[in-house]
Amino acid sequence: MKLTFYGGMGEVTGANYCLESDGMKIMIDCGLHQGGHYAEKKNFEPFPFRPEEIAAVFITHSHLDHIGLLPKLVKNGFKGVIYSTAATKDFARLMLTDSEHILGNEAAREGKPPLYTGEDIDLLMTFWRGIDYHETVAIGGYKVTFFDAGHILGSAIINVEAEGKTVVFSGDLGNFPAPIIRPTEMMSGADYCLVESAYGDRVHEDMDRRKDLLEDVVEDTVKAGGTLLIPAFAMERTQELLYHLHQLFEEGRIPRVPVFIDSPLAIKLTEVYKKHENYFNTETENIIKKGDDILSFPGMHFTLTTDQSKAINNVPAPKIIIAGSGMSNGGRILHHELRYFPDPKSTILFVGYQAAGTLGREIQDGAAEVKIFGETVPVRCKKTAIHGYSAHADQPRLLEWVGAMKSTLKKVFVVQGDPSSSEVLAGKIRDEFAVAAEVPQPEEEVEL
Repeated sequence: MKLTFYGGMGEVTGANYCLESDGMKIMIDCGLHQGGHYAEKKNFEPFPFRPEEIAAVFITHSHLDHIGLLPKLVKNGFKGVIYSTAATKDFARLMLTDSEHILGNEAAREGKPPLYTGEDIDLLMTFWRGIDYHETVAIGGYKVTFFDAGHILGSAIINVEAEGKTVVFSGDLGNFPAPIIRPTEMMSGADYCLVESAYGDRVHEDMDRRKDLLEDVVEDTVKAGGTLLIPAFAMERTQELLYHLHQLFEEGRIPRVPVFIDSPLAIKLTEVYKKHENYFNTETENIIKKGDDILSFPGMHFTLTTDQSKAINNVPAPKIIIAGSGMSNGGRILHHELRYFPDPKSTILFVGYQAAGTLGREIQDGAAEVKIFGETVPVRCKKTAIHGYSAHADQPRLLEWVGAMKSTLKKVFVVQGDPSSSEVLAGKIRDEFAVAAEVPQPEEEVEL
């Protein structure tokens, strides 16, 4: 069996791996490269493989860095089957449709044809099948089973058996304990493992304190009479924030101020959440059974249209604005940052990973001024972060997950992280478990 690494090496994004056994090729994820112009240009390069030779694609979850090139794959000749959980399939159409508009504008600026169109997305969905956790798909000599990754709603760890060997693909592993969703399932009996490393060199602050930290940030901003800006990923981060803000308001721990969800995508994804309540953890299910809407509360406003978004400016501070994108590399958050960055009473709160090359990373690293829409904007607002809201496992959690398989593992491949983060995690795995661990190179082929 041969494993080829086509994406997710030396970067967090662009996950794409291929297994070949007895002449049949299957693929795990087919993700978009994100985080700076160079990464974005890579999306337009030809695939380093023949899409028509891929029999099936198994998707770990619906973030664009794992699904974003699927329409291009179909456009370029793929005729197989795509498998994911049902929630991932529902989320994927919304995520890809939103991305198609952004990528189309980018292509037009570069004088290139679009990466894919809405018609390509429609065609893609005809190849897509939703399956349940612990359901096994048999294709050729492969047996593929999905387990809960606890990363976002519907996210999966993918277990592949072939030729008497077992290969586990982590996808992205979840932070624990996470609001709303179930915890990451632990794996055993694997011969080989691919593990993500976005936070492979870091330890999150106490997870139980994230709601307390959110309370502090809201209180400080309200007391100053400012606006709290939260660039949030439309999926998971926005819903977790709503869940905790709801609790803080209900418990009387923060003053009631207007909360604006200024992201059409986040609004649509929140509705999908409500469709898939069977994926929720027991605590959340019990709250819902009591009749509480965990993702809605008095004073919360969804702003779907551009005019509604602009009208937020007419609402006096203090107020909270949650808007996309999560790394400030597009979306409505840019308009709010342009307006509120010069205000020392306001605060920008980061609740997710900020990739190198993004505006969010630039701000988080302490830039005194930034460029937004060609305009130089001074950054006088307060800057803070709550890393506990990251949907990614930190180093201790990653090691715990890999460690559960250490007695059978022959080798671990550390992927989906910045080079330094991946190397640190690989070193920890070698030192603590005496298991071979390496950081693969782009398009590297390995015989398993």
